[in-house]
Amino acid sequence: MTITRQTTGASAANSPAQAGPWDAAAAKLAEWDPAWTAACVRMTTNPWTEGVLPRRFIELVGVALNAACTNLNPDGTRRHIRAALEAGATRDEILMILKMASVMSIHSCSLGAPILLEEAKAVAAKRAARAKVSTPACDKLRSVGQWNAAWDPFLSLDPTWTDEFMTTGLSIYGSGLFTPKETELLSIAFDASYTHMYAPGTRRHIKGALKEGATVEEIMEVLKLCVVQGVQACNLGVPILAEELERLRPGNSAPSIEAK
Repeated sequence: MTITRQTTGASAANSPAQAGPWDAAAAKLAEWDPAWTAACVRMTTNPWTEGVLPRRFIELVGVALNAACTNLNPDGTRRHIRAALEAGATRDEILMILKMASVMSIHSCSLGAPILLEEAKAVAAKRAARAKVSTPACDKLRSVGQWNAAWDPFLSLDPTWTDEFMTTGLSIYGSGLFTPKETELLSIAFDASYTHMYAPGTRRHIKGALKEGATVEEIMEVLKLCVVQGVQACNLGVPILAEELERLRPGNSAPSIEAK
């Protein structure tokens, strides 16, 4: 099955002949359930044909969603890296996406550090005395108005490590490789992804995207791209189901299950 949609005008100029989050599993799925597959393909390829976002950026969002440390989908990551390169994305842009996909893991601390402080206080747990340390990266973020109060709990717990992390983040978000609007839109994708759904970050970056000039329609396209990646369940499961059905066909020998 070739995943195509008929487009005209500006949409056609932004749409490849084959686009979307699907792989070869779509052909088998169409064989088994053509009506549902056609409807699903129409829905999931919509962001590629609507013309709201350029294809290069759509594919970069696809890389972000699949490579995110909360997802780590190798097939989807390869599919969208290849498509992003074909659409004109550079090595450095894709590498920057992979760096962003790595540091979103900070939300483990955003979630856990406040709970740790609350529970430690509840049982009067003692904390080791710490010498005052310099935190230049954190100080820089404060000075430019980019400090997030959600980082205060883990800064208080381990200022040295927090500054090391923020140094890593500054080298990414301060690179200028993406425009501020693009950075906010990519951050929405990471936080709103169905494998993450981090509400505080999603709200923060939607506010940031609107401030940087993103339209409501552009932000909605990013949210749609999060949703359409749900078909990775079919990309994963349909070939496995086909293989197992073939294994059970009469005449095919099924391997015996022996207790070890």
